[in-house]
Amino acid sequence: MSLRSHFNLKSSRLRGYLLRAARVMGPTLVALTFAGIAHAQGTMDFSGASTLMATFKTFAIYAGAVICFGGLIFAGIRMMSGRFQDAIPGLFGALFGAGVLGWGAGWIGSLTGQQM
Repeated sequence: MSLRSHFNLKSSRLRGYLLRAARVMGPTLVALTFAGIAHAQGTMDFSGASTLMATFKTFAIYAGAVICFGGLIFAGIRMMSGRFQDAIPGLFGALFGAGVLGWGAGWIGSLTGQQM
């Protein structure tokens, strides 16, 4: 038996031992990981969530206002130039912006119980 085949035989045995050890210890390590997460459950702090959602609500209000006014300006320019059919997408854009402004901010506020 050559020295190289001797080491290949040992490395394959070692690989088998390591795979078997991983199969035996794997479920235990997963259970211990979840046990650690379960113990940390009471220490989670969500005080920043209301602040974050208030930021999202403010963004929805501003984005809705910008979309609404942008659509109205687009439609107004088209109407002043006499192309009423080209103004219709701008009016729908203004309607969409109003929906974002009203429903978007209201929905985000309802997630955290904020008053509108």
